[in-house]
Amino acid sequence: MNKEPESLKKFFDGAFAGISQARQAFTPKLTPREVGTIISVATGIAKVSGLPGVGFDELVVFPGDVLGIAFNLDPDEIGVVRLGEYWHLHAGDEVRRTGRVMDVVVGDGVLGRVIDPLGRPLYGNGSVTGGRRLPVERVAPHIMDRAPVTVPLQTGIKVIDALVPIGRGQRELILGDRQTGKTAIAIDTILNQRGQNVLCVYCAIGQRASSVAKAVATLREKGAMDYTVVVVTEGNDPPGLAYIAPYAATSIAEYFMEQGRDVLIVYDDLTHHARAYRELSLLLRRPPGREAFPGDIFYIHSRLLERATHLRRELGGGSLTALPIIETEAQDISAYIPTNLISITDGQIYLSPSLFELGVLPAVDVGKSVSRVGGKAQRAAYRAVAGDLKLAYAQFEELETFARFGARLDEDTRKIIEHGQRIRACLKQSEFTPVSVPAQIAVLLALTAELFDRVPLDQMTVAEHALSEAAVDIQVEVGERLATSEKMSDKDRNMIIQIARQALAPFQPQRKAKADSNPEPDEKL
Repeated sequence: MNKEPESLKKFFDGAFAGISQARQAFTPKLTPREVGTIISVATGIAKVSGLPGVGFDELVVFPGDVLGIAFNLDPDEIGVVRLGEYWHLHAGDEVRRTGRVMDVVVGDGVLGRVIDPLGRPLYGNGSVTGGRRLPVERVAPHIMDRAPVTVPLQTGIKVIDALVPIGRGQRELILGDRQTGKTAIAIDTILNQRGQNVLCVYCAIGQRASSVAKAVATLREKGAMDYTVVVVTEGNDPPGLAYIAPYAATSIAEYFMEQGRDVLIVYDDLTHHARAYRELSLLLRRPPGREAFPGDIFYIHSRLLERATHLRRELGGGSLTALPIIETEAQDISAYIPTNLISITDGQIYLSPSLFELGVLPAVDVGKSVSRVGGKAQRAAYRAVAGDLKLAYAQFEELETFARFGARLDEDTRKIIEHGQRIRACLKQSEFTPVSVPAQIAVLLALTAELFDRVPLDQMTVAEHALSEAAVDIQVEVGERLATSEKMSDKDRNMIIQIARQALAPFQPQRKAKADSNPEPDEKL
């Protein structure tokens, strides 16, 4: 009966002996730590003293684990941009260095998640797991590490893929007044990447919570969250979070690009980003310039967008395609921030409020939109029809303006206007309905062959839908040739036109009957 107490006594004696040995062998080490003091606290920033060794862009920690970035390094004080709430911070509170710069979690664990720029999950679903962390500010790839843009990024939007094409690795600006469909184009482009082996990052900067929730709900409903990361700062978040958001989102995208993947990133929108930076700069007493923006406002966007590129094959061959969004005021594309972004990017897609009010959706103004490098990456099938289509549409827009004065038109002019009306009707597209490449080619070839000209305008939508369904009959090998060949063969062209002619045949006789009952349709223009 005494065996159990004896065994316990031996166990405890051994444990105490081990603890004594560990205590004797332990040598305390002193780790120096710099601690500063808050001088003052304001909305978005704090003034700190007593951190002589702090570096530019270094993270500091306030009470309550609120992070900040050392932004102004003056001799007497440090201007810190806060990345959290400040209601519990007071003058005299301690501030300590971390010895590292701002970074964000990257890896496959962030796919399908909605996070803030600090990597914290939003809308639940547990913490974000990732194997690595990358700094939010990284050097853009060197010029010799870049490869030409040669592969198209299909948006599924006919007017863009045909007339303003985008290549993988390109930076294409989307600009227009508020409520003209800028975000809708970006979301449609993300939805069309399903099955295209393209990962997507959607960065919402200073957006309303309802707008962000709607975008996330759309991505979930359409199954796009499987290959998408959403980085969010809402309108009531500190301006420091809005400032670092696009850089953090780009670091997440760059991780996948360096793995050899193709990535699409959307910045929605950089107008809020510029305003957040202006707010921080003025609070930190930096000298204001034009429109009160600081002198380096161009640099904060150029160093961001220069990170979007197509890497050489030796470096994995990945690409990062950027779609920055800018909001204009009263259609003024020559304002300060829009002109900065236009000069940085490789082209722009301009959305016209006038077209939006007329119901022409998406409201892309083809005359003011341009893609400087995407044309070289465009598929040969598109190039075979895009030139004639853009010229015909430009002629139509000019003549349409002239015809509004009530002048009588000759037969050739009337045909150009009627043909242009069919082009405009075919380029209309509902939201969240991306169109496949074969269907787009069939519609565009039918337009250039003037097969739609005998279809009544009120039946154009139905006729185009019938043609898109008929395009499913295009043989698989023909579809592969449309995607890879350097030139469209006459045989493939004739086959697609024949399919289009058969699909549109039921709609064309009605055009003749309508013309007989209304011999002067040009008077309606």
